[in-house]
Amino acid sequence: MQPTKEFQSPTNKVAASVKTDTGCVRETNEDNGRHVSPVTPKDGPNRGTLTIVADGMGGHSSGEVASEMAVDLISHHFYADQESSISDALRNAIEMANAEIYDSSTTAEEYFGMGTTVVALVIQDSTAYVAHVGDSRLYRLRGRDMERLTIDHSQVMELVQLGIISFEEAEHHEDKNIILRAVGTQPTVEVEMAEPFPVETGDEFMLCSDGLCDMANDEEIRTTWANAPDVHAAAERLIALAKDRGGNDNITVGIVCFSPDETQVVRKIPVTREIGVQ
Repeated sequence: MQPTKEFQSPTNKVAASVKTDTGCVRETNEDNGRHVSPVTPKDGPNRGTLTIVADGMGGHSSGEVASEMAVDLISHHFYADQESSISDALRNAIEMANAEIYDSSTTAEEYFGMGTTVVALVIQDSTAYVAHVGDSRLYRLRGRDMERLTIDHSQVMELVQLGIISFEEAEHHEDKNIILRAVGTQPTVEVEMAEPFPVETGDEFMLCSDGLCDMANDEEIRTTWANAPDVHAAAERLIALAKDRGGNDNITVGIVCFSPDETQVVRKIPVTREIGVQ
């Protein structure tokens, strides 16, 4: 079993911890996660920080390839685009990543059919920008109140929106893991973009793959998250929760905390890997 990986970066009003784990059943980890804090003046002030979680799919090791390509390509294309608005740059980056992953899947036999979910969060000054494709999720914790900010692009969620089944029924539906959108499986992809919204002091955001959501309900996630002393401990405890419940899938959790007072967000934890944009 692969060890848990950590990506941490306290910077620019944001503290972040991204952890990914193979889980208890699978032999490989097809998830990927990244937090990017721009390290040069030309990259930083107008683009903010970027956090991504991707859950790959496909035969052999192709899901791992797709999710890694997604976080690499989205990070690169987003910060390379200095002309578009942040929302447009984020959408364009995911669309370009989709095209490149799809091209790889059609030109290399071992990658045929690969794809990945994506959920991405940009925090620039005190505004959040969100994009997602598939069933990886974004939640917000404000105080001790948690809210789900994305709706899964899944077969069962369509049934919920049509009023055929309830949210509670969807959580236990046998088809809950059938997704209707993915990055890289088709020549083009429809990226869902949320309207930009203000971030308040102390807000925390969690991006996660379904390896967490399938093992724990929202109330269990909220309690575990809210009771943790910092973002590092919260991510670690949520990974442990999913594994304690069986860890049937790979598990990735990325938590971002916002504060205008930089001293509040620099956590006393070792930085195991810093990720910047060249």
